[in-house]
Amino acid sequence: MRKRFLRWIGALILLASFAFGSLARAQTSTPVITAPQDGQVVQGAVTVIGSSEVENFLSFEVAFAYSGDPTGTWFLIAASNQPVRDGALAVWDTTAITDGDYDLRLRVFLSDGAFLDAVVSGLRVRNYTPLATPTPTITPTPTETPVPPILILPTATPFPTFTPSPFPTPTPLPTNPAVLPPLEVYRSAAYGALAVLAAFSLLGIYTLLRRK
Repeated sequence: MRKRFLRWIGALILLASFAFGSLARAQTSTPVITAPQDGQVVQGAVTVIGSSEVENFLSFEVAFAYSGDPTGTWFLIAASNQPVRDGALAVWDTTAITDGDYDLRLRVFLSDGAFLDAVVSGLRVRNYTPLATPTPTITPTPTETPVPPILILPTATPFPTFTPSPFPTPTPLPTNPAVLPPLEVYRSAAYGALAVLAAFSLLGIYTLLRRK
């Protein structure tokens, strides 16, 4: 019973070792660059991190190129015949190149003459160019356009047309026969004045007589 138990334990350990070995080989079957990443802004000395350890490994090299370069020209950064797992592959001095957009490549050469590539694209080298700060877009708030009031003008009332009066024109009256001539007026005024003086004279005489 004890021997059977030990056999089971040995078989499990053997299966586990095989499984972990297969998993490790699967994880390192292709090269990879973990840093920097696509589209990242880089400056100064950039440490390229990744894994070059694959099956049938012979050597690897790290190189860069201008993004979108139709000639496909790559410039060597570093090369080694020692595999790397999750570590530093090279140090890229970006101060030696002009600012711009670049691609980064890890190429692993195999013992059978083939090679495997891992590429990071769109790296933005900005050592001498200030980084552009995106300007927030301000959406204007729509405002209501006031509608001008409609001015209604009153309808002009036409003036009535003047119609001549149907009544006949009045006939002037004849001259008043009772009008006195100027001489008669003066004479009447003189008689009146004399009458007033006579009345005052009589009144004065009557007053004197009563005092005596």
